[in-house]
Amino acid sequence: MKKLTKVLAVILVAVFVFGCFAACSNSGKTDDTDSDLAYIQDKGKLVVGITDFAPMDYKDDKGEWIGFDADLGRKVAEKLGVDIEFREIDWDNKFFEIDTKGIDCAWNGMTITDTVKLNSDVTKAYAKNQQVVVMKADKVADYKSVDDLKDLNVAVENGSAGKDVAEANELKITVVNKQADALFEVKSGAVDACIIDSTMAAAMTGEGTDYSDLASGLTLIDEEYGIAFRKGSDMVAKMNELFEEFKADGTLNELAEKYNVQLAD
Repeated sequence: MKKLTKVLAVILVAVFVFGCFAACSNSGKTDDTDSDLAYIQDKGKLVVGITDFAPMDYKDDKGEWIGFDADLGRKVAEKLGVDIEFREIDWDNKFFEIDTKGIDCAWNGMTITDTVKLNSDVTKAYAKNQQVVVMKADKVADYKSVDDLKDLNVAVENGSAGKDVAEANELKITVVNKQADALFEVKSGAVDACIIDSTMAAAMTGEGTDYSDLASGLTLIDEEYGIAFRKGSDMVAKMNELFEEFKADGTLNELAEKYNVQLAD
């Protein structure tokens, strides 16, 4: 009888210890622990990392962020049932901001590159773009190839696809914080040209703009835009699902026409 009692006691202790271990292991955890979607919905806000980049994200006369990405971001937030916050960041630090949860995503006409795919999980492409050379309009016809650019001083945004393509072609570069700064450098005569996104070039140069004396010249590379989230984020699948929904209901076409953006195939 004593032996049976001891055996039962050992079994009960084992059950207690196992139960305690399981409870401790799961304390504070839910099935949504690793879900970015749940994290965003729980805090009630989608924080989007951006720069001032027309026509994707820029401020209107009231100081409100508008643009293709900004408008689409608000529609995404509405679908998720959360607010949206646009946070200006140093674009070169976007992956650090994502990893430390300073932002939930980098969404600002972001070119899908190997570096982006290595450091984050990216949505499917939603828009097309090119990296183009912008310079004084009366100089454009003089530069017909990359070799013609070799002696020029070219402004590029730090951390941008423009910087990547300039370095790949061994051009002489001046690094600035924003693509808009690159345009200003050309206008002021501090540099000979800049390499920026064709979407911005179309929106901010030519007749009726602040850069009416500038124009696009060479196209250096074709590319596509996507949205960067943390590695393993379930928001990528959710965003791809919403892209399909917005494509079907005409939202993407409406915004593309409004902001003169080329949609991805």
